[in-house]
Amino acid sequence: MKRTRITPALALLTLLAGCSSEDPRLPGNLYEEARKLNLEGRSLEARAMMKQLAERYPDSEAAHQAKRDLYLIEAFVSRDMADRQRQVRGAMKRVTDALIRFKTKKGEYPVALHELVPEYLDQVPEAPWGHPFLYRPYVTRPVEEIQVKRGPVRQKFNTKFDGYYLACLGTDLLPGGEGLAGDLLIKDGAPWSEAGLPPIPQPQPVR
Repeated sequence: MKRTRITPALALLTLLAGCSSEDPRLPGNLYEEARKLNLEGRSLEARAMMKQLAERYPDSEAAHQAKRDLYLIEAFVSRDMADRQRQVRGAMKRVTDALIRFKTKKGEYPVALHELVPEYLDQVPEAPWGHPFLYRPYVTRPVEEIQVKRGPVRQKFNTKFDGYYLACLGTDLLPGGEGLAGDLLIKDGAPWSEAGLPPIPQPQPVR
């Protein structure tokens, strides 16, 4: 049976949440663990731990120190979030530029992003946290009605992918969310600001 690895930080948080007897050493231990996480660059985890400490032991010296540290950690977290969001937008811009070049040469968008490698991209970009971007090409007008002179209306079936959706669903890989969990959506090369992308016209060709 696979065992879940419990980190010292998680163990301390679990102890903090369920401990009924007040161990005077616990606030100090919790603060030291949070400080180490922050020094390791794990500011989000350090922030969560210090907030727990401040709420559970508001009168302890460790909680007072944690409150002072939180101001600096919040600044680091905000800067890190802004930097990661710039990285995401930059990566998605590289993808959209490559898609334009591909369509100019091939006459349609690729079926999958890996077709852009290596001619248009060295590798398929990902979000800074390692999640892939979601890509879906589609035919914008799969069926067209053509009026023939002195004849019935005919239908023309289009099969070239002339549109696409590109999405980054944030750190949680779920629609919606805020901050780094928020969505970045692109429709046919332009940012899409509404909640969720519109449905793809049907029927779509099968590749």
